[in-house]
Amino acid sequence: MKAIQSESGKISTQQRYAKCIEVSRRIRWDIDRDVLRGRHFDPAHKFMPDGLTEVQRLPFLDAGERRVMSQIQGRTYANMFGMIERFIGAKMLEVGRHHALDDQTALEAIVRFTDEELKHQELFRRVEALAAEALPPGYRFIPQADEVAAFVLGKSTWSILALTCCIEIVTQVHFRQSMESDSSLSPLFKDIFLFHWKEESQHAIIDELEWMREDARIDDAARDAAIGDLIELVGVIDGMLQAQAAADAHYFATQLDRALSDEEEARVHAGLLDAYRWQYIVSGVDEPRFGEILSGVIGEAHGERLGAALAPLRRRTLVSEVDVLA
Repeated sequence: MKAIQSESGKISTQQRYAKCIEVSRRIRWDIDRDVLRGRHFDPAHKFMPDGLTEVQRLPFLDAGERRVMSQIQGRTYANMFGMIERFIGAKMLEVGRHHALDDQTALEAIVRFTDEELKHQELFRRVEALAAEALPPGYRFIPQADEVAAFVLGKSTWSILALTCCIEIVTQVHFRQSMESDSSLSPLFKDIFLFHWKEESQHAIIDELEWMREDARIDDAARDAAIGDLIELVGVIDGMLQAQAAADAHYFATQLDRALSDEEEARVHAGLLDAYRWQYIVSGVDEPRFGEILSGVIGEAHGERLGAALAPLRRRTLVSEVDVLA
C-alpha cells in the first residue's frame, strides 16, 4: 500500500488503520458505565461554552439568559450530531464492503467505526431524553434524521466522505479548544463530548483514508461533479440550520421572564444562525487540518468554486460580529 503523510511521519495506510484499531480497543467505553453513570442534567449549569454559542454578541442578555441560550444550543448540538451520525454509519457500512475480500485490517477498523457510530446515536438519543427531563417543554428539533440521511446518501461517495471528514475533525476541535477547559459547563454534558471525542479522533483518520482511496479511484470529471455535490450538501445543511435557528430563537424567547423587543428578538435569531453556521460549517472548512487534506485533492478552480459557495456564510458571520462590536 502507498504511504500517506500523517502527523507522526511517513507510515503506511495499513499501519494507520491498525493504529485506529489499537486505540479503539484501548479506549472502548460504555454509555451507562462510563458516560452517564446515572446522572441527570442540572438546569443551573451551562451546556455549551461561550466560544461556541457566541453569546457575547448578545450583550443585552443577563447571566441567566445566557445560561438558557447555552442549554438550548447544547441540546441542538447533541441532536445535530445524533442526526449526522445516521448517514455516517450507513456510508461506512457501504465503503467497508470494498475491503471485505481484501484488506482485513481496514475492514476491522471500519466495522469498529460503524459500531461506535451506532453507539453514539444511542448516546445522543439518551441525551435528548435527559434534556427533555431537565428543560421546559416546547423545544423542537426540526431536521428528520432518516430524510436527511436518505438525501445525503444519494450523493457521490467523494462528497459524503469529504463532508464526514470535515464534521469529525470539527468535533475534536470544538472539544479541545472550547469545551475541555471551561469549568462552568455541566460536568455531564462535558463528559458526553469527552467520550465522543475519544472515538471520533480515530474516525477522522479513517474518514481521511477512505476519502483519499475514493479520490484515487475517480477521474477529473467525477471529481468536478463531486465538488458540486459537496456544495449542494453544504447548502442543505445551511437550510437545516436556518430552520433550527428560527425554532430555537422562538423557544428561547418563550423561556424568559421578560419580553424581548423586536430588535432583540431579531438579534437573537441572527445570533443563533451565525453561531450554528460557525459550529457546523465555517469552523470545519476553515480548520487547517481539513484545509490541508482538501487542498491536496482539488485544484485551484475547484477551490475558487468552493470558496464562492461558502463566501455568503462567512460574510454573514463577519458582518454580525462587526455589528455587535460597533
